[in-house]
Amino acid sequence: MTDKIFLNDKLVNIEEGRISVGDSGFLYGAGLFETMRAYNGVVFRLDDHLDRLLTSAKALFFEHSYSKQYLIESVNKVLEANNLTDARIRLTLSAGAFSQAQAKPNPTLLITATKLQPYPAEYYKKGVLVVLCPTRQNTSDPTCGHKTTSYLSRMLALRQAHEKKAAEALWFTTDGRLAEGCISNVFLVKDSKLFTPKTNTPVLPGIARKTVCELAIANKIELVGKDLTIDDLLGANEVFITNVIMQVMPVAGIEKHNVGDGKPGTITKKIQEHYDEFAKNNCRGKK
Repeated sequence: MTDKIFLNDKLVNIEEGRISVGDSGFLYGAGLFETMRAYNGVVFRLDDHLDRLLTSAKALFFEHSYSKQYLIESVNKVLEANNLTDARIRLTLSAGAFSQAQAKPNPTLLITATKLQPYPAEYYKKGVLVVLCPTRQNTSDPTCGHKTTSYLSRMLALRQAHEKKAAEALWFTTDGRLAEGCISNVFLVKDSKLFTPKTNTPVLPGIARKTVCELAIANKIELVGKDLTIDDLLGANEVFITNVIMQVMPVAGIEKHNVGDGKPGTITKKIQEHYDEFAKNNCRGKK
């Protein structure tokens, strides 16, 4: 079966997809994207993903005519057309192509879906290694906190991490505060309290991050959003990272430093269980 994609208002075969050579997403990285996960044919927190996308589009002056309901329907069309249940979905919205005849750009909307390839079970059982990114996050960058397609610096840092047999690289800001991973948000546990950098650090307001914060509050785990330093990171009893594909990933080591006893901790395991249950309850499948 030929894979189907949704491109500029219609489903087409993947090999038929065409994007303008003048598209500003291709030429300048002027685009936004969402990576989403479907369980049982239902996209996890789809509303939240689209709210984040549309908020960023407004903040970064991306002109488009897409409503949230239209985007919801379009995402579901791609899942159904490819007969996918457990899937990884990517929605990309670029600022589009400019021409001399147009006063405004013509945005490009692309939605793709593939069968989910989960992380190895061993990562969750034993925890993963992370490293510290040598590059710093510039807090004055207007794209910080938005999921833009200008992602090369993150991909380079992640590649360097993988070369060191690490799953992720953690970024700090230019003024020395812990921010986030290349593709994840980060949480620390110290003295049974859960800590995470504030969104105005700035960090991407992750959908999995939001879910973990809500689950912590609902299950009476004390949650603190604050500025965190390298000392906080290395002094933590537990560390875990999150995104909607990896869900809740325990961190066993940071560079050559063991986190706690080098195994997933008690609160991390509790959060994993609560997250799994939440995802199961919110994505029960279509009848």
